Amino acid sequence: MSKTEAGIHVTRVGTVGVPVADQDRALAFYLEKLGFEKRIDAAYGKGERWVEVAPPGAATTIALVRSREGVPTGIDTQVRFATSDAAADHAALRARGVDTDGELMRYPVPMFVFRDADGNRLIIVERS
Repeated sequence: MSKTEAGIHVTRVGTVGVPVADQDRALAFYLEKLGFEKRIDAAYGKGERWVEVAPPGAATTIALVRSREGVPTGIDTQVRFATSDAAADHAALRARGVDTDGELMRYPVPMFVFRDADGNRLIIVERS
């Protein structure tokens, strides 16, 4: 690992947490509707569970973190997924019954907003 100017050794974004009310329901959404793969599903502590999913081949994962008091679901996550074809993904997710905005945005590149099973807002952005 290389040392950064700040003296730390961070080299990439590893995992982004998204709050969910029901980990099983969220896991089914990310696997079945988005086509992600399950990377980790492990028990820990007293009745806790750590669940991570990711697009196939992706380095960064999404942790489906069970919501607790004071940590709401249905938030604007500010998470953006990259795609090679936003229009095709928009059509495919709508066909699978995913809650997406009706229209594709085109500023500055094609993108659209969708919501997961808990109403968390995520965005798919076309990148070349």
